[in-house]
Amino acid sequence: MGSENRGGPGSQPGDGLNPVLERNIQIIMQRRRQETESAGFQERVARAITQFAGSMAFIYLHAIVYGIWIAINVAALPGIPRFDPTLVFLATAASVEAIFLSTFVLITQNRMSAAADRRADLDVQIGLLTEHEMTRLLALNSAIARQLGVKTEVDPELEELKRDIAPEAVMDKLEDADL
Repeated sequence: MGSENRGGPGSQPGDGLNPVLERNIQIIMQRRRQETESAGFQERVARAITQFAGSMAFIYLHAIVYGIWIAINVAALPGIPRFDPTLVFLATAASVEAIFLSTFVLITQNRMSAAADRRADLDVQIGLLTEHEMTRLLALNSAIARQLGVKTEVDPELEELKRDIAPEAVMDKLEDADL
């Protein structure tokens, strides 16, 4: 009983996903691969640097390099001459690195933000389409009920739901509410 296929035709037993969901996942994965492949050289470099800078390997590397640098210049290790006794060069190098890293992070965030904007636009379009379809289905159900002579209560909320919504009016109302 527990191993029955609930995913519908074409699903693997026990995977719990129906074929439409599987197809949608594949489409999303393909789209993300295309976005990654379409990125220019500079964007790929920025992404790679940002990914490395956001890793524990980056932290470990800096802890080692800065630790050795500080040990050599502050602790005066025997046999190794001090080359930055006031640590000014270290501070300068760290500042320049921070400038570049923040720029790489901003480049990556801009690309991610553009992708998020495209997904949000798609969500809005799907939501509007769904609302329109539901409105039409409610009207169709009411027409079928009338045609079959089914008596229904007059529900003001249901009548309101049968009306199309003007998205621009909703957006205007939301923008007015933000003021």
